[in-house]
Amino acid sequence: MNKVFDSAAAAVADITSGSSLAVGGFGLCGIPDALIAAIAAGGASDLEVVSNNCGTDQHGLGILLAANRIRRITASYVGENSEFARQYLSGELEVELTPQGTLAEKLRAGGAGIPAFFTPAGIGTPVAEGGLPWRYDPDGSVLIASPPKEIRAFGGRWGDASYVLEESITTDFALVHAVLGDTAGNLVFNKSARNFNPLAATAGRICIAQVENLVPAGDLDSAQVHLPGLFVDRIVHTGTQAKQIEKYTLAQER
Repeated sequence: MNKVFDSAAAAVADITSGSSLAVGGFGLCGIPDALIAAIAAGGASDLEVVSNNCGTDQHGLGILLAANRIRRITASYVGENSEFARQYLSGELEVELTPQGTLAEKLRAGGAGIPAFFTPAGIGTPVAEGGLPWRYDPDGSVLIASPPKEIRAFGGRWGDASYVLEESITTDFALVHAVLGDTAGNLVFNKSARNFNPLAATAGRICIAQVENLVPAGDLDSAQVHLPGLFVDRIVHTGTQAKQIEKYTLAQER
């Protein structure tokens, strides 16, 4: 099976309106920007996205958001995207905010075939008890709120404690970025760009990877591989992409 595609556009051509996407990256670090741009150049809309965040106003998933192509997003952090806040508060976008560690485990569990798990994160908050605004009405009232989740007590390292049931996440497609890959789909991520990429990759029924450097199968040391090719269905060689910096922090001159 040939996993290598000639272009990002060809690799995402069957992502249609209403598809769900698990997207790797953290801020603008390790985002599959070429694949996102290819989707933006196509006609898919009403997308359901699962990602740590939604990029910025000009980069990453923010491009799809600005074009009103995303219907719903499950994310942990959205503070760097003003358009995200505008769409959410005006009732144009459905948002499920999820604790970051819980989101990571929901993706990992989905990729491992585990349907749900119990976690202490969110106990005593609307995350467990329900009532988080998922979608606002344009008049500012809450149109859709999160439902309450099952809570059970278990004995653990701190004695008996309450835990909330979280369902795992699987999606139609996964989009990831790797610094190095081979033609069999084995991937290597660069330092912190590893972030959510392996988790997103395993949660997608079809995983599409953009790689900066592509080598023949067998060239990678197996001990070097972060994600086995078993989880990767399509590969696009994009070359080195221009890295965007989400927020500049400069030292003051003395």
